[in-house]
Amino acid sequence: MIFENDEFVDELNANLKKGAVVSFVTDTVWGVGCLPKSADGVDKIYELKGRDRSKPLILMSDRIENLLPYVKNVPDSAKKLMDKYFPGALTLIFEKSESTPDYVTSGKNTVGIRVPKNEVFRKMCEKIDGHVLATTSANLSNQPSAKNYADAKKFIGERVDYVFEDYGYICEGLESTVALVTGDSVKILRQGAVNL
Repeated sequence: MIFENDEFVDELNANLKKGAVVSFVTDTVWGVGCLPKSADGVDKIYELKGRDRSKPLILMSDRIENLLPYVKNVPDSAKKLMDKYFPGALTLIFEKSESTPDYVTSGKNTVGIRVPKNEVFRKMCEKIDGHVLATTSANLSNQPSAKNYADAKKFIGERVDYVFEDYGYICEGLESTVALVTGDSVKILRQGAVNL
């Protein structure tokens, strides 16, 4: 994998800090992402997708420990879901912490987090400074999500800085389930690959 090339990783991290946007395979559909602290990168994602600014991005990483600083008030019910479904096709929404910029969450006081189960994505996050990306699906808004490398290149390849190969680790093609967890209450906001 390209992420085993230290020289490339140094270049990638330098460019991400300048607002670069990457596209990558996950376990569900292909995604695009940038560093959460990069306002320029987030702006680029909204522009390249033609995405409504009222729709927030979600934070993804290879490990839940990297995401917890961005949220607060994680109830026991959510911890049980994370133990069972992370890594996997579940996005959980929590109250955000002060570490999560408003421009990632469209000004909302909540943020979604996910740990995809895909070796390419996980290897990429291991090598990225901070190990977290602000993400959404790799497509133009209101168009189908990219399901493979060819789709990603076709849909958004000219609009992002990098499209990484999948190295045979293909995605399932069905978006993640999105759930809001407050106390013992779990509210499904989007039914996807995981049935709760």
